[in-house]
Amino acid sequence: MSDVEKQDGVEVGTKVDVSDDTSSTTAGRGEVLSLEDVDPALDAKMHLVNNVIDEIGWTPYHVKLFVLTGFGYAVDSLLLLLQSITSTQAVLEFQPSFSKGLTIASYVGLLVGALFWGMTSDIIGRRFAFNTSLLICSIFAIAAGASPNWEVLGLFVALSAFGGGGNLVMDTTVFLEFLPSKQQWLLTLLACWWGVGQLLAGLVAWPFLSDFACESAPTCTKANNMGWRYEWYTCGALVFVMSILRVTVIRLHETPKYLLGKGRDEEVVQGFRSLADKYGRPCSLTVEQLQACGVVNSEKGANAGKKGMRASIKELGAHLGGLFATRKMGLSTSLVWFSWTLIGLAYPLYNVFLPEYLKSRGAETGDGSNYTTWRNYAIVNACGIFGPVLAGFLCNWRVLGRRGTMVIGALVTMTFFFAYTQVRTSAQNLGFNCAISFCLNIYYGCLYAYTPEVLPSAHRATGNGIAVGCNRVMGILSAVVATVANTETVVPIWICAALYVVMAAVALAFPFEPYGKRSS
Repeated sequence: MSDVEKQDGVEVGTKVDVSDDTSSTTAGRGEVLSLEDVDPALDAKMHLVNNVIDEIGWTPYHVKLFVLTGFGYAVDSLLLLLQSITSTQAVLEFQPSFSKGLTIASYVGLLVGALFWGMTSDIIGRRFAFNTSLLICSIFAIAAGASPNWEVLGLFVALSAFGGGGNLVMDTTVFLEFLPSKQQWLLTLLACWWGVGQLLAGLVAWPFLSDFACESAPTCTKANNMGWRYEWYTCGALVFVMSILRVTVIRLHETPKYLLGKGRDEEVVQGFRSLADKYGRPCSLTVEQLQACGVVNSEKGANAGKKGMRASIKELGAHLGGLFATRKMGLSTSLVWFSWTLIGLAYPLYNVFLPEYLKSRGAETGDGSNYTTWRNYAIVNACGIFGPVLAGFLCNWRVLGRRGTMVIGALVTMTFFFAYTQVRTSAQNLGFNCAISFCLNIYYGCLYAYTPEVLPSAHRATGNGIAVGCNRVMGILSAVVATVANTETVVPIWICAALYVVMAAVALAFPFEPYGKRSS
């Protein structure tokens, strides 16, 4: 077996013995995106880097990274549920004129956070956002519990969401850019942490909002309504612990694919050799091999941001343009953003309309007690953890791949949504809630993973941030619609459920299938 492959006269990879599963390479796998026509030097370097990632293989470092990036998933979902389950009691205490204010504040913060952390991470790197975003989130989450009025509470909720809003962008990006190709399916499994975050919020709410909550606005005071404040204090403290673990459990290296796009070849090799030495793995990559590939197009842009705001804006424009470098990449980017927009509108609206619709049809969905409410919250969110687990196995099956898994997830979710309109008892309500939570996360978990897999590494965080931003915009819209629309008619429910058919069709139309290929 030859030591080196040749591709157009350039050394592009070193083969190693594939008999050892922990250090084998899958160099025969192609990359999801071919950058040969866009940036041939980066394309050749990416092939080399993917080879050495496969050569080093799965290590304890990746196990730690799976947990620490999972924290960000958990925090994102925790924040969304947190403002939702505390809003009712905060409204009773503060009696604001616009009761949906916390929902909008949360989604605005998540939107700005996704765009800010996503776009800046392609310019200054992933490591800074990874190490600081959860700390910012935790500080303002704890402060939200001490809010003296509705306006201050909304401000702290928005600032906390800003800190946590970039984590869906950063977690998938960071984890993917260290992953061996044989373990890329774990990116889908990472979404199980989303359900963990929701479960945490529900479990904390169960005792606090059952025992420390007022029942009506005229008798509601801070003294007899401390439950929602305890919820923010406790969850904020949990996020703070997560932020500390992120910088103490591992010392995150800047991702190799970010460094590669910036032309920092020496740091790429140094990072791999440090990882290989620590865990006794081979690392055949050399600086000379990378430099022999040429200079990447973005290398000059990597230094442009240091020269002023105008240069930084120009570089941001280059990252946006890079997402549409070819017709196929442009189609893929547009369809991914469209999918995030659809799911961002359909799911929140359904949650808004369904309870009122069922109530108007005489359904008995529970005894209305706080204990039953938060018990059911915990059960439903626990079911959501296992949707991405199934999705992880399905997306790694050749017959389905990523696209087929999303189609199944969307259509099965749609089926349960339509059936849910016939619910008439509390047992049926809980059962259908659990089924939808499970099935929806099959689609959602796979979309989370698919998005960074089909984006070019140099522009991955920007494209991912905009995708998540589209989702947040729809969340804001859903809160406005819920305020002015008739929630007792069946039409919006059927429209929302039908959107899942569109999601399935869009998944079929995606031009890239990452199964069996390596991310660029």
